[in-house]
Amino acid sequence: MRILYLTGGAGRMYCGSCLRDNAMATELMARGHDVLLLPVYTPTLTDEPNVSNDHVVLGGISAYLEQYVPLFRKTPRWLDRLWDSKTALNLATRRSISTNPKMLGEMTVSVLKGEGGFQRKEIDKFIDWVKDEAPPDVVNLPYTLLLGLAEPIKKILNAPIFCTLQGEDLFLDGLQEPHRTEALDLIRDHLPHVDLFLSVSEYYAEFMPGYLGIQREKIRVVPIGINPADFELRHANRSGPFTIGFFGRIAPEKGLHVLAEAYRIMRQSGHLREARLEAAGYMAPDCKPYLEEIQKRLRDAGLGGEFHYRGVLERAEKIAFLRGLDVMSMPATYDEPKGVSLLEAMACGVPLVQPRRGAFTEIVERTGGGLLAQPDDPQSLADGILRLYKNRELAEELSANGFQGVREHYTAAHMADRVLEAYESVICPSPSIPATI
Repeated sequence: MRILYLTGGAGRMYCGSCLRDNAMATELMARGHDVLLLPVYTPTLTDEPNVSNDHVVLGGISAYLEQYVPLFRKTPRWLDRLWDSKTALNLATRRSISTNPKMLGEMTVSVLKGEGGFQRKEIDKFIDWVKDEAPPDVVNLPYTLLLGLAEPIKKILNAPIFCTLQGEDLFLDGLQEPHRTEALDLIRDHLPHVDLFLSVSEYYAEFMPGYLGIQREKIRVVPIGINPADFELRHANRSGPFTIGFFGRIAPEKGLHVLAEAYRIMRQSGHLREARLEAAGYMAPDCKPYLEEIQKRLRDAGLGGEFHYRGVLERAEKIAFLRGLDVMSMPATYDEPKGVSLLEAMACGVPLVQPRRGAFTEIVERTGGGLLAQPDDPQSLADGILRLYKNRELAEELSANGFQGVREHYTAAHMADRVLEAYESVICPSPSIPATI
């Protein structure tokens, strides 16, 4: 099968969606499928071998210039190559191109207008480029924010369009009005051009019909998956302080402040003696004050020396970080539809304590690799962590469950099985059974 697969570039940030799409493409290629993985806006950053093509769709510099400087909507293509190159885009991402929805409302709406938006030239460039490639059997868009591409792609390539649903509601809800309403209306207008939507979790498959008006029968669940090969089981009975970890983007919606408050509660209760709180993950420049406020609160509680932020970690560093934890929590303050870092932690045998919300519930219950706490409740989170601290037998049981559960339910191989089933259901639908007369 030949698959044209678009993936959303996130600049110099390790992004769960980018990691997922790269793992998917890698597994499909290993099975002999011809996958053309094309980044959108910027090249992708992955911590495994990157299998994406050097060609970038809707180059971020061009898309931005065309939005705000009318002259660039008419520049010749030979000139556009200067800022569409991978080198130029990589240089631009070093300056932390914003992905903040409050800053990108106008461009989001324009891209969703497709050929009627300011990025029409970019769509034409992409269509002309892809026409020179072998025709695909399927086209997979990475999220509904790019549905403005669906109609022109289908018109030219005459291939079924699939669209992954993997967390765009957080971005859309962050848009200011009137851009949020305009974006939602445009997405709904484009829904008929998509043959099938692919949700990354059961939770999101049930949420999106009410949010975007997608018919539930047009959604298939393709759960997230990782390649667990490098993730080794951590040592049980580790020496040293009881180590609580956070691994995810450092931003309010990911909930590090909730975990820090739970840590303060535990330490000041006297039930948790020698301990430390370790955090790692990408932090955008505009979230630095958020981290500084967390650090200040812990210092004021006399716990500043027990908290460490380790920054962005490469793959080997990430695995070493996870294997050094006794428990991990990413208590997001919204209904997260994915949770790649949770799979990575459990793949190392690290038990979880997660809020009962979004996809966290199904991940924890399906693997048996953790405990569930009340959402947005530091005390409930603290109670769950203390339970594992006091009951090492339970902690090791959850560790073994998670280690095995990820390998049974959440690998790239399982993910590829499900996506191929979805593709084939559209390309080669089962014949309907005649009704009995």
